[in-house]
Amino acid sequence: MIDMPDTVLRVAMLQGPTSTPGPASPTTVAGNLSAIAAAARRAGDAGADLLVTPEMSVTGYDIGAAAADLAQPVDGDYLDALATVAGETGTAIAYGYPERDGAAVYNTVTVVGPDGAILASYRKTHLFGAIDRDRFVSGDRLPVTFSLRGFPCGLLICYDVEFPEAVRAHADAGTELLLVPTGLMRPYDLIAEHIVPARAYESQLVIAYVNRCGTEDSLAYCGLSVAVAPDGEVLARAGRDEELLAFTASRAALSESRTVNTHLADRRTDLYPRGDAR
Repeated sequence: MIDMPDTVLRVAMLQGPTSTPGPASPTTVAGNLSAIAAAARRAGDAGADLLVTPEMSVTGYDIGAAAADLAQPVDGDYLDALATVAGETGTAIAYGYPERDGAAVYNTVTVVGPDGAILASYRKTHLFGAIDRDRFVSGDRLPVTFSLRGFPCGLLICYDVEFPEAVRAHADAGTELLLVPTGLMRPYDLIAEHIVPARAYESQLVIAYVNRCGTEDSLAYCGLSVAVAPDGEVLARAGRDEELLAFTASRAALSESRTVNTHLADRRTDLYPRGDAR
């Protein structure tokens, strides 16, 4: 048997830019893009293949009507700006923003590669309360996956990860590294501390859960961004403030974990009711 080399992905997570009270504007966007670019340069210098930023990292999340005013198409100015940064740093970038498609506005995360090409774009499917439902249309595609340097990756946004079915859909689709840009606010620390590690373990994949920090309008974000391995090991954990974290995802380690933890293989799907059952 030939001993094949491990496939690894070096991932940086930006807990930031720090949210601040006050109306969002093009000036806010320019500051956020500058902060993401600075983080990408630091990540690239450290050898990262990918930088993941939080939900709506380009514009801010709790920004009211400004979400529509600042919305851009997938191939708009936000892509142009961050594609340039990705090319300069050699690091793919996952960034969040309000996406405009005709009259509809979506809560979207896009991943751009160092060559400027879009690797994937995902619209949040599970909308959280009035803060989402009053501003966005829900996405209708799940799971959204892509490959980066031979590593199978997937995308969810914030509230999506709180539904085990959404994470399991990724496991079934072959996702091994699940990126979850988020805007988790206090007092829901238990999601970052307990639910996300449980999702990684029960669906046997690596999760990079990247949160906002600071205070924005009515929300105080709790930080606590975390990367969790499928065996429950915490690969990286942030505190409450802006921080750039890094970890390495290993396909060999994931394969070993799935050998020990056989939840996926042991399911009795013949007994589980279908999602459309009544």
